[in-house]
Amino acid sequence: MPFITTRKNKTPLGIYVHVPFCRSKCQYCDFYSLTAKDDKLMDGYLNAIIAHIKESGALAPAYKVDTIYFGGGTPSFFGADGLATILSAIRRNFDVDYNAEITFEANPDSVSDTLLKRLKAEGFNRVSLGIQCADDEILKKIGRPHNYQQAVSAVQRIRKAGFKNLSVDLIYGLPGQTMVGWRETLESVLNLNPEHISCYGLKVEEGTPLYEYKDFCSLPSDDTQADMYLAACEMLRSYGFRQYEISNFARKGLYSRHNMKYWTGGEYLGFGPNASSDFAGKRFTIVRDLQGYIQGIRGNGEVLQEIDEIPLRERAGEYLMLRLRTMSGISRAEYEKAYLLPFDDIEASLEKSRSFGHAVKTDDGRWHLTPKGFLISNTIISDLLLIQDRSVQLQRFGK
Repeated sequence: MPFITTRKNKTPLGIYVHVPFCRSKCQYCDFYSLTAKDDKLMDGYLNAIIAHIKESGALAPAYKVDTIYFGGGTPSFFGADGLATILSAIRRNFDVDYNAEITFEANPDSVSDTLLKRLKAEGFNRVSLGIQCADDEILKKIGRPHNYQQAVSAVQRIRKAGFKNLSVDLIYGLPGQTMVGWRETLESVLNLNPEHISCYGLKVEEGTPLYEYKDFCSLPSDDTQADMYLAACEMLRSYGFRQYEISNFARKGLYSRHNMKYWTGGEYLGFGPNASSDFAGKRFTIVRDLQGYIQGIRGNGEVLQEIDEIPLRERAGEYLMLRLRTMSGISRAEYEKAYLLPFDDIEASLEKSRSFGHAVKTDDGRWHLTPKGFLISNTIISDLLLIQDRSVQLQRFGK
């Protein structure tokens, strides 16, 4: 029976489930995942997740869950039975909106008709498919466990199963990738007609296999990677996609409702090792250790490695950092009302960015960055944070 409360006007809540299992580890990946298929470990994970969900649901009677996201790892590799069991546990213990966006990530090699049919019947309504590239040689170089034809077949299976909201993940700046090759990937994926496309620039993270040989694998230069990004923005716009965040593009109305919570200050709860939460004014992260997570939940022990109460001034900084990742941007009215800080100097800095073509002010007074501005967003936002810090200091000392 679903979790029921009579309270009206509940606070929206997102739920993230981290599924830390993969068939193999990609050369660039630094997400927490395990590659050994250990049924005992998977069963322990499933039992721990269900117990954790039950415990947490009792703390959230004032919330209505409107997005659920299964990420990883590779949730599709974990299997339909496990994902369906977790979703059922969420529905039993939380008040889930009938129109909730429910997403699972998948790799092309672990998509089957049986899995898709089962998950569609259970209420999943959005698929995020990790294609990354249409060049089979590059896919091999980065350790992807599929080829592009498998990706095409996976999309066909997803449509056959009745999913009408498909997101595709792509990476640019891959070893040996050229501008021509990147454009060919975009064209190939556009022919698959997804509703949503995410384009991420490759980041070579320390501790990954790719980091060890990064100087010998023909990585595109920073300038080339920037050109690839701008080419994607232009091409996707010409195909009717709206850019709504630095790396994300969607057909009208089909943006990722779950991910928008991260960028607009919404509340969310994370389950599974290394999952993060922002809930009831606090931010916390679960241990990056599956065995530790299982043992902690089983023994009523500590499973959090970080927990912080976020003061208003820090939230003000996050408003600038996160909202300026999006095309909805920031506004004077929102900022001054929520954080009681002046906007004049921030607007003056954004006016300077506008003169260089890096920012735009809309007719309703909202500021957002342009694609060229997104390329230097770290610099722009750092300047704004310094301005904000000066405002805080002036308030504190009454000057």
